[in-house]
Amino acid sequence: MTLELVNLRVCVEDREVIKGVSLRVERGEVHVVVGPNGSGKSTLLSAIMGLRKVKVCGGSIIFEGRDITDMPSYERAKLGIALAHQNPPEIKGVRLLDVMNAMAKKYGCSDCTSLTKTLLVDSFLSRNLFVGFSGGEKKRAELFLLMLQNPELALLDEPDSGVDVESIGMLARAIESLRNRGTRIILVTHTGAIMEKLSRINKVHVLIDGRIVYSDSPDVVLPVIFKLGFKKGLEVLVGGV
Repeated sequence: MTLELVNLRVCVEDREVIKGVSLRVERGEVHVVVGPNGSGKSTLLSAIMGLRKVKVCGGSIIFEGRDITDMPSYERAKLGIALAHQNPPEIKGVRLLDVMNAMAKKYGCSDCTSLTKTLLVDSFLSRNLFVGFSGGEKKRAELFLLMLQNPELALLDEPDSGVDVESIGMLARAIESLRNRGTRIILVTHTGAIMEKLSRINKVHVLIDGRIVYSDSPDVVLPVIFKLGFKKGLEVLVGGV
């Protein structure tokens, strides 16, 4: 019961952005992808979700033993793959409450009340979806909607970007809840702020120029990368192997 990327190459407008990424995520694991701006982190998540703005130009995506490389995104969603966007779009005329009720009806929701309290979304359920939301409100609402899908694989694109300290704590608790359900999680982060709040991260992958150049436990990777930066930090990490 895994997600496996096999030498995955991804193109955007005929430019190769992901250049041969391989990784394997087991049930209940949390994998974090870090890297400088423009390294391909969001593109990698978009390819796994099957968004049309990117194109797989080599390699394969295997989910629970099934090759989904050419499967449309809506079919992947039916398999339990869900993406929380870095910048969700504002949707006027549709309340967060309306979407919550529709998703609860479709997927079932035995803990909706608990979820609204964990992420404190009850105060803005009646507002139009993401319209005028603060950074923290957007991220909490986006993760809330993802969790309503009871995903088998959660793709989280910079959940800690533009978020205050209190919201980061809420998001981390919700992510812990996802992991405890057995959800596989790939989390992209630029700041790394949320990683300090997570009790267990299975592996950190450093993505540079579309390639995973180093993977190890967070205790090994993070202190070096965040102290020295990616270039010098990788020289230290690779030199220590």
